[in-house]
Parts: sequence; C-alpha cells; structure tokens
Amino acid sequence: MKNILESPFVKEMIEVTSNMYRLGWDERNGGNVSYLLDEDELKEYLNLNNVIRNIPLMGLNEVDFDITPLLNKYFIVTGTGKYFKNVAKAPEVNLGIVRIKKEHIELLWGFEDGGRTTSEFPAHMLCHIARLSVNPKNRVIIHSHPTNTLAMNYVHELSDKDFSHTLWQMCTECIVVFPEGVGVLPWMLCGTVEIGMETAKKMHDFRLVIWAMHGVYASGETMDETFGLIETVEKAAQIYMLISDKKQINTITDNNLIEIAEFFKVNYRKEFLN
Repeated sequence: MKNILESPFVKEMIEVTSNMYRLGWDERNGGNVSYLLDEDELKEYLNLNNVIRNIPLMGLNEVDFDITPLLNKYFIVTGTGKYFKNVAKAPEVNLGIVRIKKEHIELLWGFEDGGRTTSEFPAHMLCHIARLSVNPKNRVIIHSHPTNTLAMNYVHELSDKDFSHTLWQMCTECIVVFPEGVGVLPWMLCGTVEIGMETAKKMHDFRLVIWAMHGVYASGETMDETFGLIETVEKAAQIYMLISDKKQINTITDNNLIEIAEFFKVNYRKEFLN
C-alpha cells in the first residue's frame, strides 16, 4: 500500500484547510470540507475491507432524506469540532475517510482520537446529491465563513438576483467565474437537516449558496475550482464593502456584463440583469 499521507486527496485537504484558516475564513472549528473519492484510487492507499468503526448517521433517518445516491461512496471529510489550523500537523486526527451505508457511516481511516464527521455532514450529503444530479463530475463541497461575504449580508438586500448582480458589478471576471450567480438563504439554524435541504434545493441552480449571517456553501469538480469560486465571490464582496459607503461615479453596466458574457461564451442568468 502507498502512504496515504502522500495521497493527492489528503494533500489537497491539508492545503485547502490551511489556506482557509490563513485567510481568516474559518476561525476555531468553523468550516468543513467533504471530497468524493474515486474507489480505484483509494484502493492504492487503503484496505477497503478494514472498517475501523461505525459512525451513526448523525440522527438521520429515512424520513429526513434518501441517501441512496451516495450508498457505498467514499468521502474524505473534516471532523466535528476540529480546527483547520491543526489539519496539516495531524491529518489522521482531524480528517476521516468514510464509506456511506444505509444505517451508518463506516470509518476506514482517520479520526484517531475517536472523532467523527463534521456535524454539517448531512448538509454536505444533501448538497452532493443535488450537485451530482446536475453534474456527475461534482466532487467537492466546502462550507466556509469568508469575512467580506459575511459582512455584506448585513448591508445588502438578501435575494439571489440583487446579491448576484452586485457581485457581478464588482469585478470584470465575476460573471465569467459564476455566470449562474449565487443563491441566498435567509438566516436558518445551522446543523439541521432543514438547512441542508434548503441549501440542496438552491444547489440545483447555483454552485455557491450564501447562508445569511453565517457563511457560504460552495461546490465544484475539483478543490481548486471550488476554492477559486469562494475566492472570487469574497474578492467581489470585499470591493463592495470598501466602496458601499462612498459616492460611486463608475460602474460595470448591464451592457458591459452582457459584452463580457458573450465574449467569453458563458451561459449567464439573464434575468439577473436589471
């Protein structure tokens, strides 16, 4: 067997969690990441018949949601109560590799201190199901608390159209990076199946969903794509927060946005223009 600490997926988890902590997006044990793994690749690093222990499905049952689309799929995921700043120095404690079963989750590696998957894993599973139905190549879900995006929640209209339109106007690249815009949910109690279900509904239409006064859920085919999506939204929100209390004499107009989208041949959400 190859050394799992040298695997690309463990290295990517270390890199993305370290970067999010460094950027101040995920304080303390804030934030979580799940990454759908390829079974053939995983076999090179783990004996998939060696189940360390079973982890309860966080109180879920069949009336909550149907996990059938994820049965027997493998994820590397951050742990509940774990600090991103500690992932690099102890990945085997702060990360776990799990296989989804009907009644429980099988732990195949990690969580060596007796830990378990993030409390947001039900929301992650729902979002993975939603995104896989749209794009079978979707593998990554990241929940993060990017500072300026969060600050913008307090001073801006919380609607998909208005929030997306403002973000598009902050940087020329925005309509190219997220032409579908962003989804926005009102404040809801986190850690519940309900917020997971509402996020998953939005994720049929958006790769990034904002949890008002809390953070974001983002998805993508790769870790780089997903991280880059959050980066771009956060940069746009930062610009907005820098100028929102000042007299604005220039802007990217709707005609400019159309010109950008048509030049880069992206399928943008036309109803989000004014």
